[in-house]
Amino acid sequence: MKTFQWIVDKGVDNLGTCPQISQAAHFLQQNEVVAFPTETVYGLGANAKSDEAVQKIYEAKGRPSDNPLIVHIASKDQLEEIVADIPKQAQQLMDAFWPGPLTIIFYKKDGVLSEKVTAGLNTVAVRMPDHPVALSLIRCAGLPIAAPSANRSGKPSPTTAKHVWNDLNGRIAGLIDGGETGVGVESTVVDCTGSVVQILRPGGITKEQLEEVVGKVEVDPTLKTGMGTPKSPGMKYAHYAPDAPLFLLDGDREWIQQWIHDKRNEGLKVGVLTTEEHVADYKADVVLACGQREDLATVAASLYDTLRTFDESGVDMIVSEVFPTEGVGLAIMNRLLKAASYQYLKQEE
Repeated sequence: MKTFQWIVDKGVDNLGTCPQISQAAHFLQQNEVVAFPTETVYGLGANAKSDEAVQKIYEAKGRPSDNPLIVHIASKDQLEEIVADIPKQAQQLMDAFWPGPLTIIFYKKDGVLSEKVTAGLNTVAVRMPDHPVALSLIRCAGLPIAAPSANRSGKPSPTTAKHVWNDLNGRIAGLIDGGETGVGVESTVVDCTGSVVQILRPGGITKEQLEEVVGKVEVDPTLKTGMGTPKSPGMKYAHYAPDAPLFLLDGDREWIQQWIHDKRNEGLKVGVLTTEEHVADYKADVVLACGQREDLATVAASLYDTLRTFDESGVDMIVSEVFPTEGVGLAIMNRLLKAASYQYLKQEE
């Protein structure tokens, strides 16, 4: 399959009349799959109403079909078309954070969306992206767009068009290159079908921000294990993983360096994921700074690109420092745990 690529400047006025957007939207209307930028990561979009189109997402990604997809919309009218009702707390969160990196779980309206989108559940995950290219594409297509991250299943999510091209060239119909994304980790997913809002996947909107709007917010306990039936994307299976095995080391830097030293003595080429503050503290084959520990938003923005850089370096294994779980740190540690298949080692006290 030939993959078309269109370069679009997100700062241009009247993106809706852009010929590249129009061609990409036409592909979506023809039930083809198109990758596009959002403010979080690149998404792999298809007509959410079509079994044929959604199946092409699963085939392109190699994604398990029991893993539900997020539906992207550009207006409240589109939301009302696909959900059964809008709870008060959901409305409050929409008013506060849409468009933006927040996905909300609603009860779905029967007979509208492809069952392949919801993986047979009676709920649907919906968000309104805060990116001019994404919004213009959805409006131009006139369809709700199902869109997981635009990468091969299990690999680090793409934050540039190059990442998408490396993973999916020849597997999808088109790719809109709108530059680098901003947030760097996927949207926060919250379930608003119960009495208390529950975080199913931490992301760009933090627990603390949510609580400022709706009061008490719970975190789904299965986030720690990845087990159970996934109610949301990102709750099951290995995700975000680089080629080399990744280990999370929770301890002081001297203990981590000794662990690295031992592995290198075994003949392994070792990579280290740290931050700008600690790069000089480690001796290893590859040491990469992933943002600044004093500003975890920079870590989130750089995380997937850093993991992909390790793939290019040819290391045999990667060790990573751990991060506090306040604010966006909760999302960072969620992604790292999944990337490491929960290989977490703690220094003995």
